[in-house]
Amino acid sequence: MRFARILTAGALAAATLLGPAAAAAPADTPSPSPSGEDGSTPTEAGTSFRTATPVEQGQKATANGSSGDYLYWVFPADAGDRPTVRASVTLPEPTARHGAADWRIDVYDGLRRRQPCMYGMQSRTAAADAAKVELSCTLRPVRALADPWSDDPLPGSYYIRLTVTAQPEQDQGLPVRAEVEAVSRQAGGAWAVDGSLAEPLVPGVSADERRKEEEAALDWSSGWWSDRWIWTGAGGLLAALAGIGGYVLTRGSGRPARVAPGA
Repeated sequence: MRFARILTAGALAAATLLGPAAAAAPADTPSPSPSGEDGSTPTEAGTSFRTATPVEQGQKATANGSSGDYLYWVFPADAGDRPTVRASVTLPEPTARHGAADWRIDVYDGLRRRQPCMYGMQSRTAAADAAKVELSCTLRPVRALADPWSDDPLPGSYYIRLTVTAQPEQDQGLPVRAEVEAVSRQAGGAWAVDGSLAEPLVPGVSADERRKEEEAALDWSSGWWSDRWIWTGAGGLLAALAGIGGYVLTRGSGRPARVAPGA
């Protein structure tokens, strides 16, 4: 009876610990959708990595450009994020076009390494009479730390590049309108590792700009915390309770029998 009470208390304690874990890092809950301080969204795109337009996760950005331009945006991603980038391109009127066009979206990390898409339509052909073309790319989960030789995604800046890769020469320079958005789902403790980067990968900025980037990163960097700590703590608690229960059982069975007085 006493052992049963101990096990019941252990189960309740574990439920108390594991309950916040599910609420703290739901695997299928999108990250909050931030917006600009004045509620506006970016309405232009850069033409290179250096001039990429900053955009927050969950914030839609638009830009007008010409067919054949390279359009760039950049967003921050932290360890545990699994970013998905979506792009929609409004094409010129079919009467102005001379054939199909191939559009492509690429995502590069802070070291400007192109990151592979785990799934999504990264490249798509727009028919000559299509009004829009939609693309998407879901990256691997961002890791807090990785071996120097690996190309694992790491915390820091992620660059979006949108362009047409093949089209009739006569269609070069036709006006297009692009809309992009980056969102993340939390990968959870299964992707957590021990250790972290000294600072997010944000290359090609001056010392003053880097300081501003690091200050801004405090708003989205999760630091050392991982839901692995909760699961590890719960496992340790259950192991301790099992040990106490075993001790109580063995101690009870080893007591000497009482001898009645006068026997």
